[in-house]
This record gives sequence, structure tokens and C-alpha cells, in this order.
Amino acid sequence: MAMTPINQERLRRFRANRRGYISLWLFSILFGISLFSDFIANESPIMVRYQGEMFFPVFKSYSELDFGGDFDVTADYRDPFIADLIEAEGWMLWPPIRFNYRTINYDLPRPAPAPPSAENWLGTDDQGRDVLARLLYGTRISILFGFTLTVLTSIVGIAVGALMGFYGGKIDLFGQRVLEIWSSLPTLFILIIIASIVQPTFWILMGILLLFGWMGLVGLVRAETLRVRNFEYVLAARAMGLSDRRIVFRHILPNALVATITFLPFILSGSVTTLSGLDFLGFGLPPGSPSLGEMINQGKNNIRAPWVGVSVFVTLGVMLILLTFIGEAVRDALDPRRTR
Repeated sequence: MAMTPINQERLRRFRANRRGYISLWLFSILFGISLFSDFIANESPIMVRYQGEMFFPVFKSYSELDFGGDFDVTADYRDPFIADLIEAEGWMLWPPIRFNYRTINYDLPRPAPAPPSAENWLGTDDQGRDVLARLLYGTRISILFGFTLTVLTSIVGIAVGALMGFYGGKIDLFGQRVLEIWSSLPTLFILIIIASIVQPTFWILMGILLLFGWMGLVGLVRAETLRVRNFEYVLAARAMGLSDRRIVFRHILPNALVATITFLPFILSGSVTTLSGLDFLGFGLPPGSPSLGEMINQGKNNIRAPWVGVSVFVTLGVMLILLTFIGEAVRDALDPRRTR
């Protein structure tokens, strides 16, 4: 949006809400850290210098032969043999955590799940995988999934709501009947049936949830469009010969989007919760994926290893609380009844 005086006042009100403003910064930092998970937690070095040549294993896989090994297989930099070969004629720059979400630590001092240690800062799960590494990767995929689903559902919901509200009549009545039927379908049962037929992936799961998640904004956009479409400036635009598409996008949707934006943080929060819930039940991302819901299930199954459940509970709880505070601040900032 352009920084008109109205938008400047909204931004001022948002910044005045210290809880929401600080929550936005904290959530941005959390998301930013998760985006660089490959450079924070990885089983491969960020950079390798060997015989005067630079290698970047975090971006590309290299063979043992590139470092003087014996086999044409992907180099295992945690293998003491490969590490000695490299360090004899170069060096390796490791990330702070030398595990990614799928790395199994075979040198644990006790059977998995192992408690926190200097090597595994938050301990390991029951398969010997580093909990902190899985939290980083799981947070990244949860937020990216939530952002993508929020954007796609908002686009479809806004389009359908604007269509129903602008044209009204039979289109509106037919759309309402479709919404009533579609919203009454048992979403969870349908997901379970589909998951038993095909192996859900990121995009398959996204498509399934999009089929049932677009209805959240339809009623709001429809009501705003019905309210605005008979205003004087809309009637004037129609009398001037503007097309329906230009009237909707230039004169109606900007008013409807003000109320719509208020709900986006809450939709994002619901998307993250939905993915975690499906993963917890075993109908989400493929097994082995970095999933907060799968970690919650591990915490449930390993009561004697509280570091697994507590860590993911704190991560998910903090994320949802920050999104809620951001949503409240956006709601107050866009509320026209609030003045200086």
C-alpha cells in the first residue's frame, strides 16, 4: 500500500502497540534463523579448502575421490578417515551444530533418546537425531507451509467473495449453497482417506488443505463487497464505463482488504497448527521429514525424555503466541474507530 496519511496513521498505531511490534520483530528473527538452518545445523561443512581449492558442501555434494578417498561415493565429512585427509592438506568450516534433521548420532553415551550434552544441545530423539536441528528445520517448513497456504487460500477466498458480493443475485445464492455444502464435508476424514491412497508430500498436502481452507475469508469479503458496491464512487465509476474488473480491483477490493489483512496472522497461525496436527496423527508430511507435529508425537511416546516434548512445545507455543500478538496489533491498527 502507498504511504498515504491514513496508512501512516495505521503504521503509527501498529508501532504504538509495543507487544505486537516486538512480537513482529521476534517472529521475524525466529523465521530468519530457521531460513538459514542449513548453515546452522548440517552434517556437511559450510566450506572446505583442500589442496588450495575451495569446496562448498552445503550447496553441492562431492565424492570421496575429490579429497583423496578410495571410493566414488558421496563424502562423509564426519568420517574420521575423510576428515584426516582434508585436514592434512586444508581445513573445514563447520556450522555450530554438526547435525541436520536426518543425521543419526551413532556415538551417543547412552541409548537414544539421549539427554542434552555438549554435542547435542537439546538431546536426541528416540532415533538418535539431534532435537535442536530438527526444531530448526521443522520451524522453517512449518512457517513456509503456513505462509504459502495463507497466501493461496486468501487469493481464492478473496476472489470468490468478491465475485459473490459484486454480482449478487443468482451467483450469490448459488455460491452460498456451495459454501454450505463444501464446509459441511468432514475435512479430517477426507484427508485420512486420501493419505491412505497416496503418500502426502508438501505440495499434495498443500493442495488438499487449499481445497477446504479457502472458505475462511469468503464471508468477510462478500459482506464488504456488498456494502461498498452501491457507494457513490462505485456507481460513478460504472457510469463512466469502467469494466467490472477495474471497478472490483481499483475501488472495491482495497476497502475489503483492510478487514482481510487483519485475519492473515490468525490464518497463518491456524495453518501451522493444522500441519502440526496432521503430522502428529501421522497423516502429514512423509516419514522422516522435519516436522514439529512428529516431534510432539515423539514427546508423547517418550515421557521419560522430557527434553523432546518440552523443546517442541516451547517452540510451537512461542510461535503461535507471537502470531496472535501480531494479529491483535494489526487488528487495532486497522480499526477505524481508534484515533490519536
